[in-house]
Amino acid sequence: MFRSLIAAPLLVLFLFPVFIPRSLQAQGSQISDINIKNFPETQQIRGEVHINNFPELQQVKGSVSIEGMTRSITKEGLVVPTSQRAEVSEMLYAGAIETEGFTSLLISLQGEMRSDVFSSGTIGVLLVPEERSILRVLREAKRVQFPIECKAQTKSGASVYFESEQVPQRIAFPRYKMYLYNTVNKSAEANVYLYLSNAPTVSGRP
Repeated sequence: MFRSLIAAPLLVLFLFPVFIPRSLQAQGSQISDINIKNFPETQQIRGEVHINNFPELQQVKGSVSIEGMTRSITKEGLVVPTSQRAEVSEMLYAGAIETEGFTSLLISLQGEMRSDVFSSGTIGVLLVPEERSILRVLREAKRVQFPIECKAQTKSGASVYFESEQVPQRIAFPRYKMYLYNTVNKSAEANVYLYLSNAPTVSGRP
């Protein structure tokens, strides 16, 4: 008799499924912000993010934006003598630029000639990947491989001031060396502004 009383509830549990209240299910599927690490800082993804098929390959649906991933670098008062592009011994070296963790770069170049009388020419910024083989080709063959470049034009008889166009460019290497060149027959004083960022939006199809 005692054994039959114990067996009865166990039999009910096996015969009927266990129901979870919908309120608890809703809490388990509620959308929340997701943080992604392994970048220069913790990234926060906002928007409707759905992860399916766990533990298989994850699928992210909808539009996702990554915030808080920007950096600005300023190089001002750079006196650039007359020099030829890709001639390392003549160009002005302006230091190394760390770009790891970023995907996009916007360079703004502006300044003025240091004389009222000057020839037409180009003032430019060259970012050369800091890789041994690429730098060797630059030194020995005067050939620039995979550069990020920004330049401004001057015209004889025109204003002493110059500025470049602003065009976002893709970053492909974690570190670059910055050089400035000036094909005008007079020195120029230049200011360089760099804005590093990541792609603002990552979109995926459902």
